[in-house]
Amino acid sequence: MNETVVGIGTRKGLWLARSEDRQSWRVEGPHFLMSEVLSLLFDTRREVPRLLVGFRSSHWGPSLQHSDDLGASWVEHPEGSIRFPADTDTALKATWQLVADPHDPDVVWAGTEPQGLWRSADGGETFELNRGLWEHPHRPEWGEGFGGGAIHTVLPSPADADHMLVAMSTGGVYNTRDGGQTWSPGNTGIHAYFQPHDEWPEFGQCVHKVVRDGATPTRLYAQNHRGVYRSDDDGVTWTSIEAGLPTNFGMTAVAHPTQGDTMWLVPIASDGERIPPAAELQVQRTDDAGQTWRTQHEGLPSPSYTNVLRDAAALDTHDEPGLYFGTRNGEVYASLDGGESFERIAEQLPDVLCVRAVTLS
Repeated sequence: MNETVVGIGTRKGLWLARSEDRQSWRVEGPHFLMSEVLSLLFDTRREVPRLLVGFRSSHWGPSLQHSDDLGASWVEHPEGSIRFPADTDTALKATWQLVADPHDPDVVWAGTEPQGLWRSADGGETFELNRGLWEHPHRPEWGEGFGGGAIHTVLPSPADADHMLVAMSTGGVYNTRDGGQTWSPGNTGIHAYFQPHDEWPEFGQCVHKVVRDGATPTRLYAQNHRGVYRSDDDGVTWTSIEAGLPTNFGMTAVAHPTQGDTMWLVPIASDGERIPPAAELQVQRTDDAGQTWRTQHEGLPSPSYTNVLRDAAALDTHDEPGLYFGTRNGEVYASLDGGESFERIAEQLPDVLCVRAVTLS
């Protein structure tokens, strides 16, 4: 029997919503109570699936732990999984992203605050800093977004083991084509209206999230601070696809894993009014790579004055994937029909920071 598990990372801990039919759900938790759970990864490449969690405590600081029994027990490396080398004179603030490598079943990537990219060769138990990006000459000029200076998007190419894209706020998009030895900015076409001297800079854009098209690996979509874009050349240049949207501001984006040209955004009215457009919680869906958009909101509350953060939306791994997102007022919604209708599967949780979903046999 298959089981779907939705990991819900919040401002005050981790909850797991579990279901055999995606109709009725039982919510378990909390784990890591009173800690901010910022990143989750269900690693199903292993014989025993592993859940990795990056969180930080206001008292104990940041930590990364893993469970091979879906939260019944947790393991933490005695010296910490992610530690900046002594010569960097830097300390870890948070782990914002955990990603499984598509080419090596033992490799896990992590993006952190401050802006570091890390590689684990042992399933996420220990990590090594990517020096090529850390020592990039642009790094001293990377700024901090509202949530801090962090690498929040890590996208290994499924077609090329030497190519990877990362994104950060505020620094923009960077690509490597040689396995991480060197990195180049990939922000051509992305507007940075807030830059005082050059609104089309080489780097310094405030990218909120980047996702990869499910059928065309060289096609990417980006939700920015005031801007929605598509790249058709693997993250080198970008074209605006915001026409037809109620707003060009938002935090998150998800792309269909197999159906090309299909992705979802959760729009926010503006950077000054961080509520849904017209106080109507909604998703925006495109099936033609951003040429047109349509509103989906059946089953969602209206009026609503919450919003959805960068990593608080995900798809599960069913053949017909479920779509999930969590809000800042602690509700989690699920759709089994591509966003046409939603059901609430969890409520009265703390502020949702991260959502990840998986289907297990």
